[in-house]
Amino acid sequence: MGLSPYLGLRGNSLLRAAVALVVFPTFTCYGYNMSVAGGLLTLPAFNEQFPRMDTINTTGALNKENSTIQGTVIALYTVGGIFGALSCAHLGDKLGRKKIMFATNLICMIGCILMATSFQFVQFIIARLVLGVGIGGYTATVPVWQSEISPPSKRGSNVVTDGVFVGAGVTLGLWIDLGFYFVKDNSASWRVPFALPSLFCIMAMAAIPFMPESPRWLIMTGQVDKARHVMAALQDLEPDCAEISDIINEVQTTLAVCGNTNWTAMFTNGEQRLFHRAYLAATGQFFQQMCGVNLITYYATSIFQQYLGMDDVKSRILAAAMGLMQPFGGLFAFFTIDRLGRRPLMLWSAAAMSVCMAVLAGTTSPSAQNSTGALVVAVIALFCFQFIFTVGYSGLTFLYAAELAPLQVRAAVSAVSTATVWVFNFLLAEVTPIGFATIGNQYYIVFAVINAIIVPSVYFFFPETKGRSLEEIDAIFAQSKNIFDPPRVARRMQNTIRADHPVGLRDSESGGETSDYVKEEVKS
Repeated sequence: MGLSPYLGLRGNSLLRAAVALVVFPTFTCYGYNMSVAGGLLTLPAFNEQFPRMDTINTTGALNKENSTIQGTVIALYTVGGIFGALSCAHLGDKLGRKKIMFATNLICMIGCILMATSFQFVQFIIARLVLGVGIGGYTATVPVWQSEISPPSKRGSNVVTDGVFVGAGVTLGLWIDLGFYFVKDNSASWRVPFALPSLFCIMAMAAIPFMPESPRWLIMTGQVDKARHVMAALQDLEPDCAEISDIINEVQTTLAVCGNTNWTAMFTNGEQRLFHRAYLAATGQFFQQMCGVNLITYYATSIFQQYLGMDDVKSRILAAAMGLMQPFGGLFAFFTIDRLGRRPLMLWSAAAMSVCMAVLAGTTSPSAQNSTGALVVAVIALFCFQFIFTVGYSGLTFLYAAELAPLQVRAAVSAVSTATVWVFNFLLAEVTPIGFATIGNQYYIVFAVINAIIVPSVYFFFPETKGRSLEEIDAIFAQSKNIFDPPRVARRMQNTIRADHPVGLRDSESGGETSDYVKEEVKS
């Protein structure tokens, strides 16, 4: 078959290399930057350098003013993320997946360096914005690239690794915070932690030139011969074999029927229900944030310290240990998502998170504050929530958004849905301190109710995409006439294919038994 140009790798080895060399550093960097800043803001050296964000050594009106400034500056990271994600709506299809991933990692690295070398308040503000733009851009692009290079049978486990790495990054950031807490009076206590994620960006940028471009993007832009060789490498087949030709024909058929439209087409519905699909993708990402994970991730140390009465060191140790639950939850999702499917993980996770939030509301109430038993149960609930969230809503919603979007607007839909993550990330970062200050433990009840509402929302509106090619998912929506149809159509198509092919569905996008079926479904 010849030596692959992609580090000499083909098939599963090439997919694993893509995950290890690109997905791991990018999403670990994302998770790290979500958690690391919170623990550095209380360090003496940081407050000495930026007194306008000092909330430790100030009181009264000045403390209130500094708290507002601090919250806004830290939240600028999420504002940058919104713009970074939205920029990919146009640039993602114009430049291609690899160029966007490389450029956004470069921007992220610049943001890290600017933060770590800040001596002026203005530089730190700009650094937060630049960092957000870079991370927002690659979180909107990497899952699309992953989904487009992965066969259906492995797409779920491949893309859901995003959640594993986000959790690993969150945990790393919390442990780094704990370690540098003991280096209080030296500026290295905050400069080194802010500089560290630039190493992840360098690792990704070094690997991206040696990775395959998305074959679907190549087909969409008329580079069919290149797409053929990429597919051959990804599936360890000969470029001219019938399986590769079938896939290319299937993608071209879908593009011919759907049209190679401008990114603004996602705001129209039409026969392919583009707006419906963009709405579902964004709603899934909305669920990811509004389940309440970031009120726990961002404020973990504060919850342990202020609401559960622990000291500084114990609070940081428990917060860091709690972060370890996210990688474990991601590993559970990795081994189950292509067996159980997307819908079951989303349904059961939302129900379980609702229970965790309700338990937290009860165990942190004023009447339970002096109870050792209530304290233990609250800690268990916090740990369980982190694990459960990663199973159903960390990497899975990035995967689902990329799967639902049709090829001609996939980059745009992923951009808008990822921007949704950043918008509500910003919202929660802003309102959570106010929520805890005004209604205390009852703030958890809000998220218990939201998680309970997510359950019927997923059941009635979100179709199962397990094991389907991206073109088969197009067929689900082509046959749907209203917002309630996709789950029913997905079940009907699954039953039809099983009846026609009792041996089982094809295991890869090699254009097997279902290719003609998909073409007929999309055309009709």
